[in-house]
Amino acid sequence: MMRAVVQRVSSARVVVDGKTTGGIGCGFLVLLGVTTADTGEEARFLASKVARLRVFVDDAGKMNLALGQVNGGALVVSQFTLYGDASQGNRPSFIDAARPERAEPLYMQFCRELEALGIPVGRGVFGAHMDVSLVNDGPVTILLDTDELRPRKGKAE
Repeated sequence: MMRAVVQRVSSARVVVDGKTTGGIGCGFLVLLGVTTADTGEEARFLASKVARLRVFVDDAGKMNLALGQVNGGALVVSQFTLYGDASQGNRPSFIDAARPERAEPLYMQFCRELEALGIPVGRGVFGAHMDVSLVNDGPVTILLDTDELRPRKGKAE
């Protein structure tokens, strides 16, 4: 179940070793977590969901506009710690997070899928220590995952 923490921002940027590697103005900072079971289907689905997420304010003052409607961008940062499990103590286990050789191609696919939908994408550096800064707009933070791609208990499979 690929997971994204989506924050509506006025601006965001990633700095690695003192150099800005990605940045956006208005749009989304997307922290993306990939699990061992994820495939390209999850990347496609979640990118589409992010692009269509209607949390920007329209002329009537309602959260009703999607990213493309406000000419927004997405800064996508890979974050395996979204799958940290601290239920058995205080030191999280990351056993559900995909290994880099599996996660990086899916992270890159997620970014390409957003770009294919017309969204400008800034990126962090996969596996690097990153300084991420943002101006949270609202604040508005939405947790999305690909759970709805999987059959639910009690429903026909």
